[in-house]
Amino acid sequence: MIIDWNTVKIFIKPGVTDMRKQINGLSVVIKDELQCDPFSGNLFLFSNKRNMLLKIIYWDRNGFCQWQKRLERDKFPWPRNEQEVLELTQGQFRMLLDGIDFWNAHKKLIFSEIN
Repeated sequence: MIIDWNTVKIFIKPGVTDMRKQINGLSVVIKDELQCDPFSGNLFLFSNKRNMLLKIIYWDRNGFCQWQKRLERDKFPWPRNEQEVLELTQGQFRMLLDGIDFWNAHKKLIFSEIN
């Protein structure tokens, strides 16, 4: 597993994914639903209904790789709809794996001066 963190992008599939799907089924989801190229070398993240299982697939030179993490307790923070997120930064990816829910972090307040 060799990932060039300087060039790789990280994409997340919001909502629920059927985790019975393996590489072939998930690559179809990448192409049809996320409208991305599964052979790009980018990381694609999926989660199940209970958000206790995370799958990552990516193309590595001559074949697909699949990485899976199942939590015994707790849940992964996960976006429910596409308005929330599609591409993650490396920092957000690390926070996601650590269980930090940055989607519900404090929102920026914007005040305007009243005349």
